[in-house]
Amino acid sequence: MSTARNRREFLALAGAAGAGGALALTGCGGTGGSGGGTADGESGARRGGQLRALFTGGGDQETIDPHAEALAIDMARTKALFDRLVELDANMAPVPRLAEKWESNATATVWRFVLRDARFHDGKKFTPEDVLFSLGRILDPKAANHFAQGLLSVVDLKKSRGVGPRTVEIVLRRPSAEFPALLATLGMAMVSSRYRDPADPVGTGAFRLESFVAGRSFVAERFDDHWDGGAYIDELSILAADTDARGNALRGGEAEYAYEMTPTFARTAEANRAVRIVAAKGSTAHVIVLKCDQAPFKNPDVTMAFKLLADREKLVDVVLAGRGTVGNDMFGKGYQYYPEGIAQRERDTAEARSLLRRAGVLNKAMSIYTSSVAAGFVEAATLFAEQAADAGLRVKVTTGPSETYFKDQLTKGVMGSHRSGAMTIPTYINDRLLTGSDFNASGWRRKGFDATFAKAQSTTDEAERGALYGQLQRSIHDEGGLLVWGHPDWLNGAAARVRGVSAAPPNTLDSARFDKVWLA
Repeated sequence: MSTARNRREFLALAGAAGAGGALALTGCGGTGGSGGGTADGESGARRGGQLRALFTGGGDQETIDPHAEALAIDMARTKALFDRLVELDANMAPVPRLAEKWESNATATVWRFVLRDARFHDGKKFTPEDVLFSLGRILDPKAANHFAQGLLSVVDLKKSRGVGPRTVEIVLRRPSAEFPALLATLGMAMVSSRYRDPADPVGTGAFRLESFVAGRSFVAERFDDHWDGGAYIDELSILAADTDARGNALRGGEAEYAYEMTPTFARTAEANRAVRIVAAKGSTAHVIVLKCDQAPFKNPDVTMAFKLLADREKLVDVVLAGRGTVGNDMFGKGYQYYPEGIAQRERDTAEARSLLRRAGVLNKAMSIYTSSVAAGFVEAATLFAEQAADAGLRVKVTTGPSETYFKDQLTKGVMGSHRSGAMTIPTYINDRLLTGSDFNASGWRRKGFDATFAKAQSTTDEAERGALYGQLQRSIHDEGGLLVWGHPDWLNGAAARVRGVSAAPPNTLDSARFDKVWLA
């Protein structure tokens, strides 16, 4: 697509614009503080102006319902309008947001959260009743698109209650030693108990809604009564645009922020004084999922053969332009519970051929399902197909629509492109690797694995819990259907005059956080 056409399309988009009784609570779960600030270390932040931020669009699938958010553009918009009780910092540790602090009983079955003195956009105070309403809305069995339902299945809502004006007690059906971290994940925003219509959001966020058109535009204004001091900018516009359009608009001064840019753009932008790249090192995981519940990957020899076929260093060098590190078939490199001492898996074409021959799949035609929904997906699938050909495999690359890709890949094909942003390892396992996980794209279903995970979740001793997670990660490495080939740097673009943008991993507190951004 030409630069002129990209710019015209962007301008068109822009123009559219409880248990009773006292508890002896033990263990400190968090401390005060909101995070953020002027992340690039500059002082002199000032108020005023409009910031235009560009993200990959999802067409009419986009939403500002914070419990149904699925796309990065959804998450950016809901983050502006709403807050969570807890967020994750860059090291995947839970940090306070609307919850000022928290603690649990000795068995991690009852958690108390002390709430901040915060107000909704309609002026009403944030209360324990709003927390319970939010949890109930997330858990609504009629709302299949509320993605956090699986994580919150541990909550016994009928026994949970408010304890005074600013404390909420959440009772769990089983022990969960890391419950605060669960509340920091996708689809966990707090809404008002008066919230009924997603088109009329009532949140506590730093911005309040002015207008929203799915697939096109979103405009919000600063909410001056925000508990964390409010935003610096007067107005935030979040627009949908493809990768090329985002880059051209940023270079042309028609946008101030562009989310998830390619290594190629980053390389060329470095010579442009009007643009800078904000990079969080090795912050995501790029994966080829091998569906263990379907032939030929029901055979573990075939799964291992495909893992041995990958030239990970070449994938990182070519697809990521060297901006990342090689993966080792486990999620969460560098995060808590990532096991040390497991040797890096290397390419071994001869062993792969031997395994494939024994399984009877040499020279059989296969396909890999991918999409342009994420930078590098199609390129990685194409390069891997070439690498697989070295072992006598014929792999066809099939490209699906970006608007529905992450849903489609659950049912289409026997292998496909997959990625994950930053999250805790327990959350990733819960979301993607348990028998009942909604996003189990690799079809990994093992009752023994599920049982070990449940045991880890209920183990309050940190060392013992860590050992159990290490055991789970080794199982994934040796037997699972995740071919984790690389951990890309997370690249975002900003105009040179934009200040306060953090080099934060995606899905963390300071990622795509516009209340701390200001214009010089």
